[in-house]
Amino acid sequence: MEHPILNAIRRAAFTPLGWFQPAPEDGVPEDARFVILIGNAGPDMFRRFARERDPSRDAMDDWTRDAVTRLAGDLDARAVYPFEMEPPWPFLRWARRGGAGHVSPLGLNIHPIYGLWHAYRAALLFPVEFDIPAQEPGAHPCQSCPVKPCLTACPVSAFDGSRYDVPVCAEHLKMPQGEECMSRGCLARHACPVGQGFAYAPAQAKFHMRAFLAARQKV
Repeated sequence: MEHPILNAIRRAAFTPLGWFQPAPEDGVPEDARFVILIGNAGPDMFRRFARERDPSRDAMDDWTRDAVTRLAGDLDARAVYPFEMEPPWPFLRWARRGGAGHVSPLGLNIHPIYGLWHAYRAALLFPVEFDIPAQEPGAHPCQSCPVKPCLTACPVSAFDGSRYDVPVCAEHLKMPQGEECMSRGCLARHACPVGQGFAYAPAQAKFHMRAFLAARQKV
């Protein structure tokens, strides 16, 4: 989809993942007339992060807030983030509204293009509406997937189709047997055939897995 606002988001190395005109039941701040969900899909955003910060010690949330605040200012928008409040903003509900995909058996959003290899980093809230055609999520790819390899690829069976056993996953990553998951990223994600071309490169995968473990240690 081409549009000046969407192109500006892409030039900042973020991916526009979905958009919608909010209704009262969406839980969007009342002054917003249009919402665009942005994040990473593929390597572009991580490459910019790695140029501007040190991935070995800097947090992506801090960089995201700085980078998106500047982008929002350039676009006359306000930004809200999935990590800024408790309870968090309902980004997955907004993804449904924005035509950005479906809920996968892993509980993650599966995007029609990017598969499981994307993440929401912010929502841009605009005080005006835009003439961007609504995005359609298409047919749910998991419903036509007969094998569902994502549910059997995890070496410690952390996924069963209804829940994600976070402690079991985290403990596995700390063990020598978890090195493949730490270096490549989640094997359940890799097993999904959708969006394989956007799978994270090793440096990006390792960064996110280390960040996941660090967050678990704070729980």
